[in-house]
Amino acid sequence: MKIWFDTEFIEDGKTIDLLSIGMVREDGKVLYFEPRECDRSKASSWVVENVIAHLEGGDALLSREFIADMIVEFVGEKPEFWAYYADYDWVALCQLYGTMMDLPHDWPMYCRDVKQLCDDLGNPDLPKQDSTEHHALADAKWTKKAWEYLERRK
Repeated sequence: MKIWFDTEFIEDGKTIDLLSIGMVREDGKVLYFEPRECDRSKASSWVVENVIAHLEGGDALLSREFIADMIVEFVGEKPEFWAYYADYDWVALCQLYGTMMDLPHDWPMYCRDVKQLCDDLGNPDLPKQDSTEHHALADAKWTKKAWEYLERRK
């Protein structure tokens, strides 16, 4: 099953600390969580203004271990992951499980990148995002929309 996802995070050039993750399956079901272990005090002013301002808290705020388990259940067997400018998103997702060697069985060790697909198709203008940018679930939904747009152009 295809899974489009996005993460928001704090990074300092050495560490990527997951703030939130949003996912959309190809059947339209969605998932959104915020790890409670993230140290928000390390956020830059840009992250505070553009990301933390959009976090939901409440029921979305859960342990990394619980989030990792829920993602495994959500994505099912042999998922195909897609993200936009995917590199840090993929690392943030994988680190929920430990090292790359600790990824769940039948998961790929890579993520497909919608931006690379866009470049392969001549870098057309993508649909505008009409939802909150830097909210992981809103961005994941837009990533799916961008992928669908590009697939129609093939």
